[in-house]
Amino acid sequence: MTDNWTRRSFLLSAAALTLLPADPAVAARELPDFPADVALYRSAYRNWAGEITAVGLWACAPADGGQVVAVVNWAWRNGWRVRGRGSSHGWSPLTLTEGTPPDAPVLLVDTATHLTGLALESPHAVRAGSGVTLEALLTFLEGHGLGVTACPAPGDLTLGGALAIDAHGTAVPARGEERLPGQTYGSLSNRLLSVTAVVWDEASGAYVLRTYDRSESDAAALLTHLGRTLVTEVVLRVGANSNLRCVSRTDIPAAELFAPPGGDGRTLASRLDEAGRVEAIWFAFTEFPWLKVWSVEPAKPLTSRRVTTPYNYPFSDNVPTPVADIAGRMVSDAAWYLAPVLGNAQYDAAALGLVATLSADIWGPSKNTLLYLRPTTLRVNANGYAVLTRRDRVQHVVAGFTAFYRERLAAYAALGRFPVNGSVEIRVTGLDDPADAELDGARAPLLSALRPDAGHPEWDTAVWLDILTLPGTPYAEMFLREIERFLLDRHDGTDSLSRVEWSKGWAYTEDAVWDDDEVLNAVVPGSLGEGAWGQAAGILHRLDPHEVFGNAFLDRLFG
Repeated sequence: MTDNWTRRSFLLSAAALTLLPADPAVAARELPDFPADVALYRSAYRNWAGEITAVGLWACAPADGGQVVAVVNWAWRNGWRVRGRGSSHGWSPLTLTEGTPPDAPVLLVDTATHLTGLALESPHAVRAGSGVTLEALLTFLEGHGLGVTACPAPGDLTLGGALAIDAHGTAVPARGEERLPGQTYGSLSNRLLSVTAVVWDEASGAYVLRTYDRSESDAAALLTHLGRTLVTEVVLRVGANSNLRCVSRTDIPAAELFAPPGGDGRTLASRLDEAGRVEAIWFAFTEFPWLKVWSVEPAKPLTSRRVTTPYNYPFSDNVPTPVADIAGRMVSDAAWYLAPVLGNAQYDAAALGLVATLSADIWGPSKNTLLYLRPTTLRVNANGYAVLTRRDRVQHVVAGFTAFYRERLAAYAALGRFPVNGSVEIRVTGLDDPADAELDGARAPLLSALRPDAGHPEWDTAVWLDILTLPGTPYAEMFLREIERFLLDRHDGTDSLSRVEWSKGWAYTEDAVWDDDEVLNAVVPGSLGEGAWGQAAGILHRLDPHEVFGNAFLDRLFG
């Protein structure tokens, strides 16, 4: 980068993709007999952090499920692979692998252009196209008095993409709280009642659209499918909307918030008991995390500010100039030693921004406090794990992880190495209890990180642990490998269990990510228990025996 480095050049939007109309003659030559009613174009692909990119790939945006089937059958007959694309808001190579050349026989199928239908199926169920964004879905639900317990912070995620990787928010029952009808404390995948996907039909010798009820055995592999199928439409269980209050604090020291269990301080677990919905964002080399606590409040508290739209932290969505300038210098001048400066600048921006924007205590319909992250925020890499445990051991998990993270970060810094310059993020959810779907015979998602463990019914909670750092940060993979090994060893299935967060970074070697054979071939399949991995792999292969829906990484992962 140059001295003219700007926030705009660094914070490329995932929507800023190159779309070039196809020359009909070229399209006819390179994609002969492609369905005539589906327009083709050339497109770029860029994942969230910009570390997986491709240019000039063929792409299309089918208008409906019938066109999707026609495209998939064309791809099968011509030896092409199909990759569904929504907002490209992910890190792992589940859509494309790095280095995919422009002439690769890979067709991007954009779902977000046309597969966006929304309709109430019943008073507590919604039919939704896979390309609809979470913001559009939640806005539609809010208009009908409906909502969800929790969801991811970015509203630009497509529903199909979120379901493919069991996207989640942060919520468990507060002390004395009962689950409301239609709600779940698990992932969005646990809301599915039915899923419509493109699958192979042996009788007709072609790919077809088929709708699977959640009680069907094959549905269990489609609820979280990692991109090994293409979903066009789903029906989701939803419940009555709630008004949520979100209180932010930046004055509780990490040493107190993440303290070992047994004390009487202001710990994460104590806030969890009080409200059930917490998130801690701990900037690198700082001592005071940004703690958010949501609580269900039917009426507006006197001190809260009413919010009628989402994204109420502009200082986070639009990177402040001091933060952008420091990040730019770190990247352009390889000044990675500025990580402590950047961490403190991010903390200052949050602490001051909460005051300046009157957003430290906000209240409104759930969507307006749950969605808070726009694509204009700082683009960083993220790793991620879910630790399954008992609810009363959440503080134990958090204390052990944060102590190890702090010690290793200090040890690296003592050597002049600064592998983390973003933040640690901690969230807590329930598991994917199929009973929450309120459907007889409902199956648990086979590949969800929140799949209950049959051998440990006492594990009712998942602690989500993420570490964020700028792309290209030296020693990041080495550091994150140590973190991964710590989590896998400490939570090895004896009294707690680590699972990977599909959309983020995992399977680290000392200089790469998604590349450790042991994690890919043994740890990941073994962590899901009870033969779930083999069962899911078998179903997905049977539904796509020609492996139209795949890429080199998925081929390696599923073996």
